[in-house]
Amino acid sequence: MEQSQTMESQKQHPPVYSCEFFPPRTEQGVEKLRTTRERLARLNPAYFSVTFGAGGSTRDRTYETVTEIQRSGLEAAPHISCIGSTRESIRELLHGYREQGIRRIVALRGDMPSGTRDVGEFRYANELVAFIRAETGDHFHIEVACYPEFHPQARDAEADMDNFARKVEAGADAAITQYFFNADAYFHFVGQAEKRGVTLPIVPGIMPIINFTQLARFSDACGAEIPRWLRKRLEAYGDDKAAIQALGHEVVRDLCQRLLDGGAPGLHFYSMNQARPVERLWADLQLPR
Repeated sequence: MEQSQTMESQKQHPPVYSCEFFPPRTEQGVEKLRTTRERLARLNPAYFSVTFGAGGSTRDRTYETVTEIQRSGLEAAPHISCIGSTRESIRELLHGYREQGIRRIVALRGDMPSGTRDVGEFRYANELVAFIRAETGDHFHIEVACYPEFHPQARDAEADMDNFARKVEAGADAAITQYFFNADAYFHFVGQAEKRGVTLPIVPGIMPIINFTQLARFSDACGAEIPRWLRKRLEAYGDDKAAIQALGHEVVRDLCQRLLDGGAPGLHFYSMNQARPVERLWADLQLPR
C-alpha cells in the first residue's frame, strides 16, 4: 500500500480535532443541541462547524446556530454553500460573520434544492473560495471538501482530483474529507494529492455509526462506500440499536486509530447533533482535551 511513501505532507501539520452540527429545526432541537454542544465543549475541540442546507435553505438557522456558538466563547465555523447564491448574498453573509468574530469558514459548492434550476452566480466551490479571498483577504481560514472515494458527480478520479486542486489553488487553507470506512482510500487520496504538490492539511471526516438505515441512506446519496462485510453485519442486527452501535463504535474507533497512526492531521467528527458517540471515540482514542 502507498501509505509508506505518502503522508509526509500531513505529518508536518499539528493535529486538529473538530465536530460538526446541523442547524436544528425546532425549539426542542435547539435545546438538545445546546446540551450536546456543552458536553462536547468539555473535550475542547478546535472548532464546531455548522452545515448549510441545499440552496441556502437553512441559512438563517445556520447563522443563528453559529453566532450562538461563537457568543458562548467557542470557535464556530459556518458552512457556506454557493449554489443558488448571488455574490451580493455571499458578501452580506461574510460581512455578518466578520462582525460576529468568526475566523473560520467551510466553503462548499452545495446542492440545488429539488425543483430548482437556477444555480446562481457561482458554479463551483473554487469560485466561492476565490470570491471569499477577494472580498476578505486572509481574514478567514477556509476549509474545503474533498472525496477519498470520489464525488458521486465526478466524471472520473482524475477530474475529481482536478476539482480539488482548483480549490486549493483558489486559496483554501485546509480540507475535510467526506466520511469513509476504508482507510486505504484516504491514504491513496493523500498520495495522489501529494503528487499534485498539494500539501495542505487533509483532515478525515469521521461518521459515527448510530443508525444503520440513516447511514445507508446518507452513504448512497453521497457516494461513501459501506464495505460489504460491514453492511451485511449491520443489516443482520435489524432493529437491535445497541448491537449496531457497539459494532459501529468498534469499527470507527479502529479506523480512527489507523488514520492517526498513519499520520492524519486530526479528525473531524460528524456528530449528528449527538454527544455520546463522539465522547466515546474521543476517550478510547485518548485524544487531547
